Amino acid sequence: MIVNGGVVRKEDGAGGRYMSEFLKRIVIPRFDSSAGEIKLSDMDDSSDFDDYVFTTDTYVVDPPVFPGGSIGKLAVCGTSNDIAVMGAEPKIMSLSLIIQEGFEIQLLSRILDEMAFWTKKLDISLITGDTKVVNANIGIAINTSGIGVRNASLERNIDVVREYRRYPWKWVRDCGAGEKEVIIVSGRIAEHGVSVLNTREGISFDLEVESDAYPVWLFLRDVLEVGGITAMKDPTRGGLANALNEISEKSGVGMVIHEERIPMLESVRGFCDVLGLDPLAMANEGKVVMIVVEEMADDVLKSLRKAGQKYAEIIGYTTSEHQEVVLETKIGTRKILPPPMADPVPRVC
Repeated sequence: MIVNGGVVRKEDGAGGRYMSEFLKRIVIPRFDSSAGEIKLSDMDDSSDFDDYVFTTDTYVVDPPVFPGGSIGKLAVCGTSNDIAVMGAEPKIMSLSLIIQEGFEIQLLSRILDEMAFWTKKLDISLITGDTKVVNANIGIAINTSGIGVRNASLERNIDVVREYRRYPWKWVRDCGAGEKEVIIVSGRIAEHGVSVLNTREGISFDLEVESDAYPVWLFLRDVLEVGGITAMKDPTRGGLANALNEISEKSGVGMVIHEERIPMLESVRGFCDVLGLDPLAMANEGKVVMIVVEEMADDVLKSLRKAGQKYAEIIGYTTSEHQEVVLETKIGTRKILPPPMADPVPRVC
């Protein structure tokens, strides 16, 4: 395959439609393959082999320390979250560091201490890695790969789903949503993106907002025991809008989202309004959007709240009446909620 002309743009790695088109046009045609049921071209959060899922991610967040965490915490949470939304338990991780020459050892130590804390919290073994020191103006970049395993909670969830309808997959897939199912988000949105942006730019907003970076497996394992989840994504780059559109497109179902039910801090909403940003497109690093069979939705919501996700909320439902994600606004009108072209805040994860 030969592609003539053009250059890589920052939008091509920023989540949303531009990155999806870039991967489908430039990367995936050269490598598409699978070791299990999930192909590279499926573009799921992880892929599988035998009874394991595997994922990798590179973090370039600027600044590397921000309210609520650091690039180290973000790397552990982000990689483990891509595993967890498949229903797998995160177990093994690698760590590769690319560090700018002159980077402060004290700052590096803080970043690594946070990684150590969260890998221990998750009982993850970090077993291999690599380090490079460069003179490029990058600060620090971190790559983490992770492996997760099948578990009793995942099996329980799939068994419950199959009590209500056919479900052919062995993992929770983002193509697994069906008609007339319920959409739940596990907590308040947009706090990570707002926290990083406010810190980076030194904007004079008196915000008490911290990144929501958190390993979602710590509450998902209990929720999976309740069962009935047919699809999940962690709404990172491109935010809730991008995650909903990915599930909708891959599953072949439409969605109706009630704007007034989406949990969000008023200060976050005000910050985005002033800067002309869409909070539905802002990155999150400790949230899950999930699709649940209707009969189990209330039980799943109760389980989320019992597991500490007190702002979890039912925000809509799937439908066969249309194929788009439709937002029902606070004033009662409806409009299509498209996927963002790219994340509005660069270097947010």
